Amino acid sequence: MNKVKVSTEKGNTRILGLLGQLEKINLELTLQDVENGRHVTAKLLHLVQTQAFPFSVLQESERMKKDITAKGSSGMEIILSTLENTHDLQTTLNILNIINELVSVGGGRRCGVLVSKGGSQILLQLLFSASKDSPPNEEIMIQLHSILAKIGPKDKKFGVKARINGALGITLSLVKQNLQNSKLILPCLQLLRVYSSNSVNAVSLGKNGVVELMFKIIGPFNRKNTSLIKVSLDTLAALLKSKTNARRAVDRGYLPVLLTIYIDWHRHDSRHRHVLIRKGILTCIKNITSIKLGRKAFVDAEGMKVLYNSSQDCLSVRTLDPLVNISSLIMRKCFPKNRLPIPTIKSVYHFQLPVIPTSGPVAQLYNLPPEVDDVVDESDDTDDTEIETDNENEDEEKDENKKNDDIETDINKLKPVHELGRPIEELEVYNQFFPELTEDFQAYNLSGKNHASVSRADIQQPGPIIVPTAGEEMLSTSKVIKVSVKESNTPESQQILPNVYRRVAQDHKLPILIDLQNNEQSKNSVNSQYSKQNGHTTTQRLNSEIAKGLDGMSLHCKNAPNDVKCWNSRHMNGIENKPSLLTLGDTCSKTCQQLSGCGKSLFSSPFGQPPSWQQVGSQLGQLCCSGIDTDAEDESSISSEEPGISELPEPGVLQPLHDSDLYVEVVKKTKSVPEYNEVAYPDYFGHIPPPFKEYLIERPYGVQRAKIFQDIERLIHANDIIDKIVYDLDFLSYPVPEDGETLRFNSQFESGNLRKAIQIRKFEYDLILNSDINSNHHHQWFYFEVSGMRNAVPYRFNIINCEKSNSQFNYGMHPIMYSVQEAMLGRPQWIRAGTDICYYKNHFSRSSIAAGGQKGKSYYTLTFTMNFAHKDDVCYFAYHYPYTYSTLQMHIQKLESLHDPQLIYFRQDSICETLGGNPCPVLTITSVPESKSWENLYQFRNRPYIFLTSRVHPGESNSSWVMKGTLEFLMSNSLAAQNLRDSYIFKIVPMLNPDGVINGSHRCSLSGEDLNRQWLTPNPELHPTIYHTKGLLQYLASIQRSPLVFCDYHGHSRKKNVFMYGCSIKETVWQTDVSASSCDLQEDLGYRTLPKVLNQIAPAFCMSSCSFVVEKSKESTARVVVWREIGVTRSYTMESTYCGCDQGKYKGQQMGTRELEEMGAKFCLGLLRLKRLSSVECRFPPGLLDVDNDLIDTRCNVTSPTTQVLDEDEPRCLEEIDYSAESSDEQEIDLNETADFDTQYFDPSTQEEQLSDSDIPKRDFFL
Repeated sequence: MNKVKVSTEKGNTRILGLLGQLEKINLELTLQDVENGRHVTAKLLHLVQTQAFPFSVLQESERMKKDITAKGSSGMEIILSTLENTHDLQTTLNILNIINELVSVGGGRRCGVLVSKGGSQILLQLLFSASKDSPPNEEIMIQLHSILAKIGPKDKKFGVKARINGALGITLSLVKQNLQNSKLILPCLQLLRVYSSNSVNAVSLGKNGVVELMFKIIGPFNRKNTSLIKVSLDTLAALLKSKTNARRAVDRGYLPVLLTIYIDWHRHDSRHRHVLIRKGILTCIKNITSIKLGRKAFVDAEGMKVLYNSSQDCLSVRTLDPLVNISSLIMRKCFPKNRLPIPTIKSVYHFQLPVIPTSGPVAQLYNLPPEVDDVVDESDDTDDTEIETDNENEDEEKDENKKNDDIETDINKLKPVHELGRPIEELEVYNQFFPELTEDFQAYNLSGKNHASVSRADIQQPGPIIVPTAGEEMLSTSKVIKVSVKESNTPESQQILPNVYRRVAQDHKLPILIDLQNNEQSKNSVNSQYSKQNGHTTTQRLNSEIAKGLDGMSLHCKNAPNDVKCWNSRHMNGIENKPSLLTLGDTCSKTCQQLSGCGKSLFSSPFGQPPSWQQVGSQLGQLCCSGIDTDAEDESSISSEEPGISELPEPGVLQPLHDSDLYVEVVKKTKSVPEYNEVAYPDYFGHIPPPFKEYLIERPYGVQRAKIFQDIERLIHANDIIDKIVYDLDFLSYPVPEDGETLRFNSQFESGNLRKAIQIRKFEYDLILNSDINSNHHHQWFYFEVSGMRNAVPYRFNIINCEKSNSQFNYGMHPIMYSVQEAMLGRPQWIRAGTDICYYKNHFSRSSIAAGGQKGKSYYTLTFTMNFAHKDDVCYFAYHYPYTYSTLQMHIQKLESLHDPQLIYFRQDSICETLGGNPCPVLTITSVPESKSWENLYQFRNRPYIFLTSRVHPGESNSSWVMKGTLEFLMSNSLAAQNLRDSYIFKIVPMLNPDGVINGSHRCSLSGEDLNRQWLTPNPELHPTIYHTKGLLQYLASIQRSPLVFCDYHGHSRKKNVFMYGCSIKETVWQTDVSASSCDLQEDLGYRTLPKVLNQIAPAFCMSSCSFVVEKSKESTARVVVWREIGVTRSYTMESTYCGCDQGKYKGQQMGTRELEEMGAKFCLGLLRLKRLSSVECRFPPGLLDVDNDLIDTRCNVTSPTTQVLDEDEPRCLEEIDYSAESSDEQEIDLNETADFDTQYFDPSTQEEQLSDSDIPKRDFFL
């Protein structure tokens, strides 16, 4: 006999002896042993029982249970062997009771042990043999069903085993014969529920009448047998997961019965003691409505109204949230799928391509017959196409645990190939873009080279311009605003408020000084900064005189003299008509040499040129500039003479890059498909980062649920819906409402995107975005104008054709807003705005054409509420801070005009023309050599190249703001910038997709393709910017001058912080099953240096979000192609969040333009540090390249090859997002402030060899 194995701790000798006796009895099986078996099993049962004993005894009993089921113990095997071999009824009952005690409360692990020992098979066989007794022993049946119901979920093969052993029929027969015996049928029903988890068993049980049987037990409100009703409902819900059973329930009319039962329980359960029963009924309804037939039956039975009304009764009780959530999910699922109210999902704008691709989504688009309806499928609501669960992210969570099949495992494809791909002779054409390699500087005067900084005093001051107004409904139509200037002791250079605004403010007794510290106090309220500044009453006259009726700016006007164009001539006669567009006159071509213009009037009107507006131009040149102080992070300094007045940074620190006159001149040369003739006010006025912090918000509990219920009300109270079209690009002749109660919309300006606006309720509007040109999807970027609003009224805006399944709008992200009246009051700022922001699946159907071949998909809604601070304001909303192509061209011209050519080598070329006819600029920035000596010229020509690109995706405007910070830093006069220019030659393509940016696209160029998927084989006719940018890189490789660093700036919509993607063979292999050691991989680990450095010096950068894995789906991106073909080890994509940070100094804050530009500057400082770390004499600090101990777990998203909608650079959002009826249980966001700005860099003399992850805090430094 084998020795019994149990725990040998003191106090367990009794159970050891009993199990030994039991094992001996199993071997001998004599008549006397039967009696001994009863005795031993009775003692064991007594030891493991946990009821009605003192606490100390219960502890001892629990310890014994653990010993019996412990790893390595043979106790469970002995017990099961006895159960299998005994024929004594009492011994069988004793053992069944012992097992029941072992798998009772807290026995989940013990259930697994029992299953692993073959317990489920032994018990099922015992059930079969016990069923042959006539009648079966009730106590044995109760114990068997109770145990099997507990261990069944732990056995993956339990459903098959039960079916093979005939257990289904035995249990079902017991239920049918004992409907009045609740003690027996309760465990039977529990076991039926476990059986039904197997789909084959569920269908079999359904055919044998179990669904009908459950409705004999379930009934109206009854305080008796509630436990039995609860289990019956759970069993029915499990059965109804089968589509066959769900159809059977609908055919027999059980859905209205369930609704009636639910209402009865809802009305009578006033104390909410039977919430689980009510939830069980709703779960049954939810499972039935997973099929089309069930949804139709639900709507026909007025289920929408029933659940809506009952949910309204439950909203005030927090404990009833599960009922409200399931009710909301059912109603959303059964809400009739609506057609998106547009004629076609293709873009409103059409651009004929010079070459039609032979395959891909663009080819499908062109080959689609014109009569095909691409908005909705013929049978869009197909049966069982989209079955939702309580957690709509369930599939996504499962995917996270799956092996990532997108990771490249072919070592040959991972190894760099270093192939040019084009003949060297063909690449010679790019020699013209590298004149620095042969520049001899004979035209330069380098002998007396002065390194002094260029000050503003050296630059000619601008002349005046006229700021646009659109005087609809002026208080006096024949009266020009006349204001006088009260003298101020404040120097004009320190006045942030332009003179004209100061005069108006004085006439209306408004404060003229802006206290940024006071504004800081109102940082938690987006709108309080407006209302608390002056109050609505004090600004009412100013609003009506300056900003009332602002509408837009037109670039063309007929029948006007050279300098004076027509503007709102109807006001001459005192007629209040529809506001006309402000028109622009001629401007001087010399404006690029000045800060704001040359003095010629941009704007004029029949009134002449009021002196009060003549001053604005000189102030906008200073007011509307933004940048980043790379030497000190203080946003502003406070004057000691006039406390409370914010002054701009000193000359040389902040480049005044915004020039309103110049911007208009650039816009006139910009070519767009819609041929825009208007300028958006934010692009004209410019943007200054707000002086206050903008925090991520935690969404109030119940907001999303409330929004969903408002959407459901559209069906229930259809008569309350206005459904009036107020803006439509498909039919521009559609009349614009002039009732004074309806908002006016506009998006016909550069980078604008809004296709249609529909008024749903008095203060609610549905908005539809336009697809990318030559595409039928990519709806994310929006930028539009709103006017005609009331103040202090909550307007709800719903963007209803979003496509992504999750969004950072559920995690603290805001849309941004720009108020023209605020700009005219001296605050030209894009700010994060809106309340009640959420993102969820809606009832608008997506066709299979729009969903990449998938049927039954829905669009998503981004909704937010806005309370406007000013009446009749003109406001702009955008997905992110707009940065137009014209803005880039303006900034480049300003940088060129302001730099010192004796210090900075700056060159702008056009690498090619885009499909739309716009030049694609490429910039060269380095420092001029100190002299014309051979040594200096040799050092100049042999500096390593840094190659930077940005904005390949038009909607990623944050990448342009980062690029702006980089360019401003490189062109600044700081010692760090000078050192960087002395070290490298920078080749920069700041906007790879100008056409997409100009035409308001989100992801594609005019070719309708994602340009960042064309780097492998770019087509010179369809992808000219990629083709020629790659040509520049290939040329450098052909002359053995491949860049030291390549970085492509991007934006990321699903993750927070700033981070990088790089390329590593080893880290890619480590993510797969391939053995890295067997591949004999040798790799330069220098690819980690720059991200590590940025993690130390850039507050927004997060190393833990970085990834260096190469995916199959990314093999045609810039990062991977430059790494493989050009041989650039340090080839990166740098991603900047649209949202904010969840770590570091900016934790809990939104990412604004200040932080984005700072990131661009910090990137430059990182390159400077990289120079030191890459030098021959420098040793890498310990831990800097420790890949093995710092490997980042990168699980990238696997996109279906048939899906062309969400094919992106970014992996899926790592945060859990709940799209059920209530999404309040989201990840909490720490809003605590972090440390203040640290304005000091590390001392180069003391910090040269001290960079490491362990001992250097995040702060700024350069060497």
